[in-house]
Amino acid sequence: MHRWLNTDHVAQWYYVRGASRPSLEWVRGRYLARIQGDDPTLAFIIMLGDRAVGYIQAYFIADHSDYAAVVQVDPGAAGVDMFIGEVDAVHRGLGGRILRRFLSEVVFGSMGAVSCVLGPEPDNRIAIRAYEKAGFRHLKTVDVPGADAPREYLMRIGREEFLAS
Repeated sequence: MHRWLNTDHVAQWYYVRGASRPSLEWVRGRYLARIQGDDPTLAFIIMLGDRAVGYIQAYFIADHSDYAAVVQVDPGAAGVDMFIGEVDAVHRGLGGRILRRFLSEVVFGSMGAVSCVLGPEPDNRIAIRAYEKAGFRHLKTVDVPGADAPREYLMRIGREEFLAS
């Protein structure tokens, strides 16, 4: 995780307030509780064959009350964050396919969410295009006070839309 978060193509869009790149201590503090199951966020490593190439997580928006108050989405909505960390795995059309499988198996599968939202940076056209290919549409742009990335281009897909596509 630490290496991936410090690659240029991830660090360009992944911010740590007050630091240019995340330290190993910051990464441990941010992700250890998720790995140990002490945080309601479900964390996964993205595998391409037998090789780890990225990270994806899902959580219910309602579990994060400050964020929920800002984004104001459906009750039962899940949030997803993801990145492909390996340089040779980016720009290969994997993002949308990874996301659709994750939605099927985790978000709309085991979690039973009614909708899913993602909040890329408004200028992250590559991520936005991948999410559009997965069926997400722009919902609204929001400012998230105190967040690592203060402005989000919020995108949404509902369970019914996903299942129909």
